[in-house]
Amino acid sequence: MTDISLGGGSEGSSALARVHLRNAGEHVADRLVTAIALGEYITGQRLPSERELAALLGVNRASVREALHRVAEAGYIEIRRGRHGGAFVLAAWGPESEARVQRTLATDWAAFEELFDLRRLIEPVIAATAAERHDDAQVSAIRAANRAYLDADDDREASRAADQALHLAVASATQNRYLVDLSQQIRARVSLGFQAEPYSLAIRESAKVQHSQLVEAIVERRASDAAEIARNHFSLTETALRELLGRVNGAR
Repeated sequence: MTDISLGGGSEGSSALARVHLRNAGEHVADRLVTAIALGEYITGQRLPSERELAALLGVNRASVREALHRVAEAGYIEIRRGRHGGAFVLAAWGPESEARVQRTLATDWAAFEELFDLRRLIEPVIAATAAERHDDAQVSAIRAANRAYLDADDDREASRAADQALHLAVASATQNRYLVDLSQQIRARVSLGFQAEPYSLAIRESAKVQHSQLVEAIVERRASDAAEIARNHFSLTETALRELLGRVNGAR
């Protein structure tokens, strides 16, 4: 993926950047607990493997392993051994959640505000450009991804994969690799590095409607409608992050 810098190397955007190696295990644990509280991973869901998490967050597997054991000891996940093992979410909230969410979000909330602003500017442009430029093959990919999302029912992992595929297909329909890369980078940072948007039944029901509306607007080349639908749709994650921060601030 082409690296279009969003400030990942600056200390002022540390909450959105790759994890710094100093105390990396604790940083990863904070992010995992925050991601679980946000609904990126839900009760019963298996987390990505150590290797996948290390690649997503830009740390070594030892740091991920340390983080997983910290989070397991606090009761958020269960680490199972064997062929069908892995780390499975047990609880969305615990005694350490408030402090860990505060460290992940509140310490650099200004960077998140800038990120939300960037997403509100960029995603409508991507949707409108896709409406203007798509070809038949790209329409097929967009429709297939939307169908997969609708068919995922309550399967969180299938929903996540289909959601990511849909927005990648839309971005690809712009026929501009820099817009594709920028959209993916924003998604990574707004999801704390995990490439997973918040999930709940309410969010999923809203996304099902908005996805279908977005697809039809793009296919019918209604660029202005596609832009407005995208602007509303991508506010779902922003709202979830604001509500989570409000929850921990209200508990103080």
